[in-house]
Amino acid sequence: MTHLINDVTAMYPRINQTYRFDTSENKSVPCDPKADGSSYELSFCMNKDQAKELFKAMSEAYAEKREDKWPDKLDMPFTKDEDGMYIGKAKLKGSYGEELTRKPSQFDAKSNKLPDDFKLTSGSTVNIAVVFVPYNMRDNGVSLRLKAVQVVKLAEQKESANPFSTVEGFDIKDENPFVETAPEEPATEEEPAPKKVVSKKSKPKPKDEDLSSLIDDWDD
Repeated sequence: MTHLINDVTAMYPRINQTYRFDTSENKSVPCDPKADGSSYELSFCMNKDQAKELFKAMSEAYAEKREDKWPDKLDMPFTKDEDGMYIGKAKLKGSYGEELTRKPSQFDAKSNKLPDDFKLTSGSTVNIAVVFVPYNMRDNGVSLRLKAVQVVKLAEQKESANPFSTVEGFDIKDENPFVETAPEEPATEEEPAPKKVVSKKSKPKPKDEDLSSLIDDWDD
């Protein structure tokens, strides 16, 4: 059964293709869907009321599928940031064995399907469609299997910060002595010689609760 998580903030979306975590680079990198650890994934930020609603729905799904040997309760699956917001994650493996999974679909606010290579930006407001998958292995929980994303408000792509300080050397604002100039015309009695004009390249403008006890509080 598909569950909708509405009006949350996308964080570090990697759903335009499959990615895996590369330990040598210490970051997620694009990969083949059949590569070990490949997945589509999307973290999202929500407020307390949204987290409460989602946790309740996940708990109900866990209770419905729970077997006798499974733990009685579902552990709190979200983390809380310094601003008091809750962080969840939806994920879909790139493949199960040799069978590829279907890439999560992306839609705009008018439900128009977005291009296959559309790159969702971090900070965008989205609705997320997931399927609950209760489990009990080394730990227990409910996975949020990512199915689709609707982009309600697209955030601008942020440029990488400049890691360098100012040093002596090349300056793009310096005049270029190699620019060709118009030939100088001789002066006449009626008209003085025009002044020599040096063409310059235009200057570019600078770019400008313990969480495990949370459910008890919600049940009050």
